Amino acid sequence: MMSEKAKKVLDVTAKVLTYLLTAFTVFMMVFTIVTVTTVDKNERSFFGYRFYIVKTDSMSKSENNAHLDVHFNAGDIIIVKNVEDNTALEAGDIITFISTNDESYFETITHMIRDREYDKGRFIGYRTYGTNTGVDDKAIVEPGYVLGKYTGKLPAVGQFFAFVKTTPGYIVCILVPFLLLILYNGVNVIRLFKQYRGEQMSAMQAERDKIDAERAENLRMMEELMALKEQLMKQQAAPAPVEAPAPEAKPEIPAEIPAKEAEAPAEETAESAEPTPEATEETPAESAEEIPEEIEESPAEEPIEESVEEVAEETSESEIPTEEAPVGEIPEATEETSEE
Repeated sequence: MMSEKAKKVLDVTAKVLTYLLTAFTVFMMVFTIVTVTTVDKNERSFFGYRFYIVKTDSMSKSENNAHLDVHFNAGDIIIVKNVEDNTALEAGDIITFISTNDESYFETITHMIRDREYDKGRFIGYRTYGTNTGVDDKAIVEPGYVLGKYTGKLPAVGQFFAFVKTTPGYIVCILVPFLLLILYNGVNVIRLFKQYRGEQMSAMQAERDKIDAERAENLRMMEELMALKEQLMKQQAAPAPVEAPAPEAKPEIPAEIPAKEAEAPAEETAESAEPTPEATEETPAESAEEIPEEIEESPAEEPIEESVEEVAEETSESEIPTEEAPVGEIPEATEETSEE
């Protein structure tokens, strides 16, 4: 993996190269447009200036013109400014003109003015020469053929422009920079698009994760609600618990009944069962047939005595409270039975 520092250096280098390439491409575009439309074009100017490529060394530095300050060689581009009055030029000025010499007829020449020429006191033109050789031009330059006055030069730029005008020069200086610039911008656009797509996908993934988390939370809450619902349904379906009745307070039963209390009723019952003299006195007044009936009834009263004894025994053994069947009331019942 590339370190952050290396990435920053690479990014800065790429930006610098991009700016330089862009500047060079823009310069070449402007230069090409200007030079193609103005260089060596006598009929065209750029803000009052014309550009020419020097083709010979007639104005290059030599022994003859070493004392001069202006020299330019073949391959330089000279800058020529338009003049308002073509008849006001003086000796020592360098002018660009259209030649009328036989060997260079109608070619554009840039030479220095040696002198002004007159015919019968009338100005007719300029005598020019090349400073390298010092030889005068044969034809006099008439004011109407003057194109402008030399103001400066671009050394060796003419050679570069001449190379650009060739097919290899066009490919190297114009086509390749444009293709590189387009390629770099295309790569940059693709990189930015991928970065934007990655950020968009990251945002979508984050949103998707958020939705999944919310969905999982909703499912968990739903499961909890369903479990709570099932628990409530089970509680409603289960029968209500029956509360056991509270144990009744049992009265205390004496463990032993006094023997005298248990025997007394038995004796009273036996006494009541014996016939009294009063009863026997009344029976003679009746018929003899009724006596046996009374005698027959007395044995029937013997089970009462036995039942009283059984009740007394069960009462002593069981837990039934003695209040319901008190023993003291039994003699009264027996007395009533004997009276009947």
